[in-house]
Amino acid sequence: RFHHAGNQLILVGRDAQTLQAAAQSMPGTVVKVADLTTPGVCTALAQEFADVNILVNNAGIQRNGRFAELPAAAIREELALNLITPLELTYAYLPHLTRQASAAIVNITSVLALMPKESASVYCASKAGLRSHTQSLRWQLEGSAVRVFELMPPLVDTAMTAGRGSGKISPDAVADAFWRGFLADRQDIAVGKAKAARVLARFVPFLAERILRRG
Repeated sequence: RFHHAGNQLILVGRDAQTLQAAAQSMPGTVVKVADLTTPGVCTALAQEFADVNILVNNAGIQRNGRFAELPAAAIREELALNLITPLELTYAYLPHLTRQASAAIVNITSVLALMPKESASVYCASKAGLRSHTQSLRWQLEGSAVRVFELMPPLVDTAMTAGRGSGKISPDAVADAFWRGFLADRQDIAVGKAKAARVLARFVPFLAERILRRG
């Protein structure tokens, strides 16, 4: 959606083939192979691509299982990618973003930030943390040129969710809903079932817990 609106994209990820495949359909796109959890990488990216005016924090992983049985390294990796990296990348880019005439930060959270599911305690904690940070940062940047968006999708049909759950929404549907909200400057964007989940979590929390606990 950003590309079709005339923006140049910079795609960052760990898989060169995936990046190149995405870039082929979007002429002019720059790809950068990098592991965002490596110390110093976020700062280096902000120095290399200092003219960025929209930062989208989208990387994430989810491991299911009992917390006590997870390897300690897996817990650190999940928290590092889902929570620490968005904060560090935002921190590195804020001096550049605040110098732009108009800028935005887009954080991708999850409906699980509202009410956790039993089998993904680390993922849920990381997304709840990112949601909280997003809200605080939005208040801190009020009156500046930087808008802070939260995109909260329901279960999306991606490689990460393969074999998990049912009733998934397509990535295109999420992108369309985000784009409508972004153009309308609606900085809190819930998509599909996430809208209903927010109402349940606020007014009927016991029902939301019953639905999501073993999801």
